[in-house]
Amino acid sequence: MKEKRIGAFFDFDKTLLDVESSRLGIKFLWDLKLISLGFIIKVLIFHELYKRNLYSDEQMAALLVKFYKGKKLEDFEIGATDFYHNVLKSHLAPNILAKVHEHKAQGHVLVIVSAGIRYILAPAVHDLGFDHLLCTDLEVGPDGLLTGTTKGPICVDRNKRIFAEHLAETIGIDLSASYAYGNHQSDIPLLELVGNPSVVEPTVPLLKVARQKGWPVLSFRA
Repeated sequence: MKEKRIGAFFDFDKTLLDVESSRLGIKFLWDLKLISLGFIIKVLIFHELYKRNLYSDEQMAALLVKFYKGKKLEDFEIGATDFYHNVLKSHLAPNILAKVHEHKAQGHVLVIVSAGIRYILAPAVHDLGFDHLLCTDLEVGPDGLLTGTTKGPICVDRNKRIFAEHLAETIGIDLSASYAYGNHQSDIPLLELVGNPSVVEPTVPLLKVARQKGWPVLSFRA
């Protein structure tokens, strides 16, 4: 029987990245005149509710996905690499990036698990040498335009765990020996899945759970 490998699962926003990519993405789209002021105001209002844990990760992701309705995916994919290198890359958290390099040196399977959209995350996967990307995919309609909904479930909360379990079963990952990193209480199902969970600059609800379970608490910078 083939020996199972060890995985290292990383959330992206506020974990591997020290900010939320969606906020930077909105500014990027505004500069390109691809987003309206009305939608930005709506996002900012609901983001305040999200910060107060009054709006869930899934609700926030669904709101952002609605922006794409009636648009072409290719229009966003074209600028994704530049967005990553010119905007996102400088926000990679040094301490967590060091963990990525440690796991890579040990031959672990590197996986980003994020509610984020594939075209935004793909350049980071390529640049940092991750092996797999588990994320949210946009649905394209019969007319070739985005529908404003997702293809499959939004990769958040229990769906992160389901996606990770499926990958582990498919390629042979020993979850009991694996690692996971997250910052939000919605990451708890994923963190509980592995033998070596760590929390990064956690929200208050996640910090409470981490202390109860004895999970390491990491900062963005050592």
